Amino acid sequence: MEYRLTDFLPTTKKEVELRGWDELDIILFSGDAYVDHPSFGAAVIGRTLEAAGYRVAIVPQPDWHGDYRDFKKLGRPRLFFGISPGCMDSMVNKYTAARRLRSEDAYSPDGRHDMRPEYPTIVYTKILKELFPDVPVILGGIEASLRRLTHYDYWQDRLRPSILVDSGADIIIYGMGEKPIVELAHRVADGFPISTITDIPQTVYLSEGITTTPDDIMLHSHEECLQNKRAEAENYRHIEEQSNMMHAHRLIQPLSSITSDLSSTTKCVVVNPPYPPMSTEDIDASFDLPYTRLPHPKYKGKRIPAYEMIKFSVNIHRGCFGGCAFCTISAHQGKFIACRSKESILREVKQVCQMPDFKGYLSDLGGPSANMYGMHGRNQNACEKCKRPSCIHPQICPNLDTNHSKLLDIYHAVDAQPGIKKSFIGSGVRYDLLLYRSKDEAANHSADEYTRELICHHVSGRLKVAPEHTSDRVLYLMRKPSFQQFYDFKRIFDRINREEQLHQQIIPYFISSHPGCHEEDMAQLADITRRLGFHLEQVQDFTPTPMTIATEMWYTGYDPYTLEPVFSAKTPTQKEAQRKYFFWYKEENEPHKTNKSYKTHETHKTHRAQSPYPPSYDNPRTSTRSEKPKEEKRGRHRRH
Repeated sequence: MEYRLTDFLPTTKKEVELRGWDELDIILFSGDAYVDHPSFGAAVIGRTLEAAGYRVAIVPQPDWHGDYRDFKKLGRPRLFFGISPGCMDSMVNKYTAARRLRSEDAYSPDGRHDMRPEYPTIVYTKILKELFPDVPVILGGIEASLRRLTHYDYWQDRLRPSILVDSGADIIIYGMGEKPIVELAHRVADGFPISTITDIPQTVYLSEGITTTPDDIMLHSHEECLQNKRAEAENYRHIEEQSNMMHAHRLIQPLSSITSDLSSTTKCVVVNPPYPPMSTEDIDASFDLPYTRLPHPKYKGKRIPAYEMIKFSVNIHRGCFGGCAFCTISAHQGKFIACRSKESILREVKQVCQMPDFKGYLSDLGGPSANMYGMHGRNQNACEKCKRPSCIHPQICPNLDTNHSKLLDIYHAVDAQPGIKKSFIGSGVRYDLLLYRSKDEAANHSADEYTRELICHHVSGRLKVAPEHTSDRVLYLMRKPSFQQFYDFKRIFDRINREEQLHQQIIPYFISSHPGCHEEDMAQLADITRRLGFHLEQVQDFTPTPMTIATEMWYTGYDPYTLEPVFSAKTPTQKEAQRKYFFWYKEENEPHKTNKSYKTHETHKTHRAQSPYPPSYDNPRTSTRSEKPKEEKRGRHRRH
């Protein structure tokens, strides 16, 4: 399908004039290239505001040097500026865990590194406040969302206050922002000063003094967290719980010392509770907006790596109830699953089929976790009172409906489309949901059916799964299932491949230097993966990112839920020593293969004997298959 320039949101003065507009209501500044696609946040917010009747433009990757002409070129908006720094935290996007520059910026044309500053949220806001001091600046996107309260910054190795303080912006919209941005636009359009808008859900603002209610949760002040790491850890239990509750409480964090009466001189960061989870109608409305699904024409002939990865994929839901300690999804999207309707999914699939270079293969039909579509609590009253950050750790909640039938129906409907030859599942699959046995036999049968469907029809030669580690002690802190479940799933995977005469591989992801992980645990991982025949490449060194429980453990040295001490490998030497165990098969790591590597089974037994966690966790077969599969000979994988 051919698109005209006016089919995109305008990015220049000329494009604004092509639409016949003499004024803009809202101008968005984005740290990413402008890709008009529902996987890119600035496009989603821009299209959402457009659908609400506002005149919106996007300035992608403005030049922050010199005379700031990119910040001036569209003039002053009638309502406000919005800043979306990018789909990834700018520092994670730019640097590795070793603080080295990444090979490319995936969200910039041709992967260029010089298209955005570090911390664009702060840089862009300061420039806009200098040029247009009276125009409100609204922050959104992952960088601001996950820096909404006092947080540890790995790249500067220090605690920083809410990004509202560092940037000088007026309000943060955290999480998925379609509902709050429209409500905020309506309020500003109705003449309400930005300083008086304090009651919109899913927003964060600064207050010079506030009247509290019994339902509010008072966090330790920023200054107290600077002086006491345990106070910072205690805060994050509340922060995580309230991010994942159906009916959350307001969070208040003083920026100065706590006073008995919260006097008017005490400045506070106030986090309003999130909106309820999006309904199917809500999420359909967002995905059904008139996206071209293409990069803006200004990038013609240039490659945007992140777009190349997702241009033939379709996202079918939001949210993840895994609650992994190192993951930011639940802090940003929440644990409740919001599903698109089958009709909306098929409409997007048909759009993909019309793309001129589409060859019939969908690269991904998934979400944050591929096989959570359609899952929810059977008793919603119980869910409304629950504040567990994970529905599947330390055990799968008996109230969770793990039926995969709705997802199978989506797969079959998509594969039946005339232009589809095959749909792959590129998103991560939770194999613990496939192994789980509930009292609902229909759900159990659907899990078996899904497993076979996945392996036989939706794997592109390699199925990627994420056990993350082999040590149950480390996995417990990660909130991941016992490694025994990986063995169980691999046996099923290998059996189905034999039965169907397929030659596919299972590719595991692992993390080193996660809080709680000692060098002995990595030696155990090396030994186990060597015995399984894996030559690991899908690995990463733990990177502390804002607003994850793992980051708080890493920085504070405490588990935020138990306040028990937790060891972390922090120095470059410690982290590199752990990382080398991934690559035991490489010649240059030969000196690293000490006797410790081959004593791991005794080490593992000692760890398990000393485990502080409940017996139900130490027994990895709890809540999985009731009948142990027959032990099979483990095949050796090709090096990949």
